[in-house]
Amino acid sequence: MATPDSASFSLRWPPGPAPATPRAALRVGCGAGFSGDRTDAARPVVDALMAAPGPAVLIFETLAERTLALAQLARERDPQAGYEPLLADLLRPVLADCLAHGIRIVSNFGAANPEGAAACIAALARELGLRLPRMALVHGDDLMGDAHRAALQQACGTDWPAARVVSANAYIGAQPIAQALQEGAEIVIAGRVADPALVLGPAAAWHGWAWDDWDRLARGTMAGHLLECGAQVSGGYFADPGYKDVPDLAHVGFPIARIEADGQCTIGKPAHTGGVIDARTVKEQLLYEVHDPAAYLTPDVVADISQAWVTEVGPDEVRLDGVRGHARPAQLKVNVCSERGWLAEAEISYAGAHALARAQLAREVIATRLAGQGTLRCDFIGVTSVLGDDAGQWLAGLPAAGSARAEALRDVRVRWAWEQPTAKAAEVLLREVNALYTCGPGGGGGVRTQLRSRLSTVSCLIGRDLVHCGWRWWRAAGEGA
Repeated sequence: MATPDSASFSLRWPPGPAPATPRAALRVGCGAGFSGDRTDAARPVVDALMAAPGPAVLIFETLAERTLALAQLARERDPQAGYEPLLADLLRPVLADCLAHGIRIVSNFGAANPEGAAACIAALARELGLRLPRMALVHGDDLMGDAHRAALQQACGTDWPAARVVSANAYIGAQPIAQALQEGAEIVIAGRVADPALVLGPAAAWHGWAWDDWDRLARGTMAGHLLECGAQVSGGYFADPGYKDVPDLAHVGFPIARIEADGQCTIGKPAHTGGVIDARTVKEQLLYEVHDPAAYLTPDVVADISQAWVTEVGPDEVRLDGVRGHARPAQLKVNVCSERGWLAEAEISYAGAHALARAQLAREVIATRLAGQGTLRCDFIGVTSVLGDDAGQWLAGLPAAGSARAEALRDVRVRWAWEQPTAKAAEVLLREVNALYTCGPGGGGGVRTQLRSRLSTVSCLIGRDLVHCGWRWWRAAGEGA
């Protein structure tokens, strides 16, 4: 494989053959847990990574199940788009220090356009007066081509979408990330890799793990699982005042994992940041989105945490032990996203005396105006909404008109949601709710409306032999091969 320049051989990571004794622990910090996360979160993490000696990596996890489909649609509109929209904002505070201190950056912020993400980083480096980083692009997750269509249709069966497919991406593993780092990449840009692979790739590269060393791979994977959601493990998603109190949540610190040569990890966070990392927060994140603790399926390994345990080893430091691993699955998960019409949303508020009664009358007016034109959902926010259903069955549980409880409700926000096949059809709801201003009932205000296209997701399994993944160096336009 071609290298980006003649100096890259001296910048391999690790910088030489495996030593007789295990390598020093690798520290991996998380700077984002989803697309749209805080853009200042990575700064304290990088400060902490710089403050201690030894190898360090900064990850940004910015993809959810449908983020890639949205990125594909963005790229359709603009061929230069399709990567993480906040990419420059995420990297601007930390790029210079990461390059200066040898902190590798690994992320899936390439989304549907890793090439565009690399160009964005190159432009940011020029803006900041920095040298061009050595960037590697991971490929192979995008299965939108004709070569995979028949296999995907067969795998999805009757679930194959009838509408236009906008994205089809396999969850690929950590090997391309590890290989790129070992060849000297300073920034590795991926699309749809499994979230824990962002951590497993660097850990496997640094410690030199074999790709059938199932226990070490499983431990590295679970370290990645603890980091992948950012501040969730630091008390963010854990916080519940009076029951699970978390200090200084406004300045919650994002997590850092210390991964040993045997794969065991300790989770902590930067000093002088808010939040908390203790046995409870780690246990919650450890079980997050795990359907079977004895068989957590990933592209690289089947992780078994059924006999794992956590130990608080210091303030905001928790060690994870006892993770075992089994041979990786023969198949890879694929998400197929397709168009699903348009969703119209509209809201209006009623306040003061008889607020609930006027809100109910508004519901009846809109229901009558749109009768027979599809399912219309109506929620009374703050009264009952999250626990309702599309058919409105919860309405029987509303307080009786004129009752003391009904009269006590003096601030009711009404929300409608309506799915239609076309934008033009969906716009009818927006006009009807806006008309309530003068068509009644009285006292309505604060109308807000939104119209957006919808996506549908189908997941299936496909043989890993049909998915050909790897990596390549990024080169600026005009450079030679």
